Amino acid sequence: MGLTKVTTKLSNLQDVQKAYEAVFLVDTGATDSMAPADELEKAGISPEGRMTYELADGTVREFPFGLVRIEFMGEVTAGRVVFAAPDTEPLLGVTALESVGIIVDPANKTLKRLPAIPLK
Repeated sequence: MGLTKVTTKLSNLQDVQKAYEAVFLVDTGATDSMAPADELEKAGISPEGRMTYELADGTVREFPFGLVRIEFMGEVTAGRVVFAAPDTEPLLGVTALESVGIIVDPANKTLKRLPAIPLK
């Protein structure tokens, strides 16, 4: 499957004028989103806690996470963002996608809106 990317903005929940905006890799294998810690800190986003994550290579590591406003494709949601090393490619996780009713269409590698968000 090819790569799907989307411009995404992560904002401080208390001051949405402070934000980090970049092209994020859509990663349906990742639950939470991830961005470089230095960029998050510039946007006034602070760690709220720590969580253990399993990486794509099977390695298990603990990372700090913060709570942010997430904007992409004209949609707004909120969620966790993992504080990654500087120069890490930002990832948009599946929780953010599903919370606004967007899925990855595997046939053409694009993001597709669901007609309704399931509540069942």
